[in-house]
Amino acid sequence: MAKAVILAGGLGKRLRPLTSNRPKPLVEVAGKPIIEWQIEWLKRHGFHEFVVLAGYRWDRLVKHLGSGQKLGVRIAYVVEDEPLGTGGAIKNAEHLLRGEDYFVVINGDIITDLPVSKLVEALQAEPRAVAAIALVPLRSPYGVVEVNEEGWVTVFREKPVLNYWINAGVYAMRPVVLDYLPEKGDIETTALPRLASEKRLLGVKFRDIYWRSIDTVKDLEEVSKQLAEKTTL
Repeated sequence: MAKAVILAGGLGKRLRPLTSNRPKPLVEVAGKPIIEWQIEWLKRHGFHEFVVLAGYRWDRLVKHLGSGQKLGVRIAYVVEDEPLGTGGAIKNAEHLLRGEDYFVVINGDIITDLPVSKLVEALQAEPRAVAAIALVPLRSPYGVVEVNEEGWVTVFREKPVLNYWINAGVYAMRPVVLDYLPEKGDIETTALPRLASEKRLLGVKFRDIYWRSIDTVKDLEEVSKQLAEKTTL
């Protein structure tokens, strides 16, 4: 089975003080670190080989996860000496990824149950594609108010889904993507726009799935409540 790569090197500034002495992926959501939610999710989809791309407080990640044995997986670590960005971090793991048929990459701050196999299948079905990116509907961060032509308020909608799609931070990639990656810089502003311009980047839409990015303390509180109420993820 292919490898799953977790981008776990960010500083998590907006989650301070929770990230003052630990990396963002170790922040607990509903009693469990984000990265454990991710490993368990990917394990359910058949992934047992993980590469954790670490940076800030990498030692805490290694101490907590170890070899991965307690989670029933195997984990390798690639540590950056300085912040390399999301693209540079993946490029830094080239020695572990170049020989794969494909690999999956996920941002280290998301919790989702999307069927990642659908993303892999889309990539494998299109020989010209270098990568496939998961897309999820954009949900408004605010409630919206609808008003009729006479100026009367008709309805309040709490954080509705909008008619746009956003990057879910989950990718399936062929090793040739490494040729597009910078030594330093973010994949979102370097490789992905270039691949899109060459028509070598697939976008796969996921509806009716759970997806949240943990960016702020408010996100953390909301997701913890949601996960506590869900019977399964």
